[in-house]
Amino acid sequence: MDTPVSMTQPSFRAEFHSAMAAIDAAQWDAMVDADQPHLSHAFLDLAETSGSVSEDTGWLPCHLTIHQGDKMLAAMPLYQKSHSWGEFIFDWSWADAFQRHGLTYYPKLISATPFTPATANKLLVAQGEDITLWKRTLLATAIDFAQQHEFSSLHLQFLSDADQRACDETTGLLRRSDCQFHWHNDGYPDFDAFLAQFASKKRKNVKRERRRIRENGIRHRIVSGADISDAERARAYALCSRTFLLRGHTPYLNESFFAGLCDQMPAQILFVLAEHEDEIVAAAILLRGTETLYGRYWGSDGDFHSLHFETCYYQGIDYCIDHGLRRFEPGTQGEHKVARGFLPAETVSAHWLARADFAAAIEDYLDREQRGVSAYMAEIDRRSPFKAIKSGEP
Repeated sequence: MDTPVSMTQPSFRAEFHSAMAAIDAAQWDAMVDADQPHLSHAFLDLAETSGSVSEDTGWLPCHLTIHQGDKMLAAMPLYQKSHSWGEFIFDWSWADAFQRHGLTYYPKLISATPFTPATANKLLVAQGEDITLWKRTLLATAIDFAQQHEFSSLHLQFLSDADQRACDETTGLLRRSDCQFHWHNDGYPDFDAFLAQFASKKRKNVKRERRRIRENGIRHRIVSGADISDAERARAYALCSRTFLLRGHTPYLNESFFAGLCDQMPAQILFVLAEHEDEIVAAAILLRGTETLYGRYWGSDGDFHSLHFETCYYQGIDYCIDHGLRRFEPGTQGEHKVARGFLPAETVSAHWLARADFAAAIEDYLDREQRGVSAYMAEIDRRSPFKAIKSGEP
């Protein structure tokens, strides 16, 4: 795909770019919420220049921008995908259904942050512009592009509330819900004040887990990209890579990408380092927005009780409390997070399919899936550790 591909209409010009480097960084970042560092120009550009995102890895950029003259009015990250890895919104069964009917599901189009299952604005609009108009224009332009190039489908993942509304109002887009587990800061002065909201048994369990870490002589440090040494960063990356390799996958994002984040976004990348006898035995890599902490990767080569919970969850909660962050999104899946104060939160994606017959079948499936997700979230809510929900328990 050449850069850019343009479609000109009387009131605006749409361009599709095969690299973030072709897009004006200042205008892009002016549309990005500071609480969403994974949508920044630097983050997306590093994913490409590091080689983590490329045609070879199955992610071919075709980012959409809308212009009037030299001004960028709206934009959305967009990729042509030749598989469904690294998305965290699972559509493998859809691809299988296409194949069983002699049809091709790939390539498809997705609007997402590569390898980052975090809710964020995907339909970006310049300040002072008509938000409703340009979000609708982005969606219509992307669908038109998908039709022209005969993509099987278009998928918008982990949508903000404003993007959800725009998608709900767009004919042909199907809504899909899923569940993550998020921690919310109710203005706690310290971790003990947070735990004080737990039912007694749950509170004792968390305290026991944290005590075991201390008894094993493990200490934790949280280091920013500005302060971490090359050796510490390399060790953290090696540990996180080990987690992928143990699950039979190579890491999605390479070491060059994280080195670039430390250089270009040093305040937004954090490393939780767990040390035992002066050796780093576990690490977690986090991203920090203005209000939200995002958990990304974790790894360990030490066999210590509760090390995962402390490194991935409790240290992040401590950090949020100390720095006044409102929310901690540690990533996908994991009901074990609930006992540690993370509650179910709905995530939403939107999907357009070129074939009306498949769209109808998938819409029926999504209706049934939605009922299941709602019931699941209600059940998880009843298992919350908080006293306000566990009525009557001390």
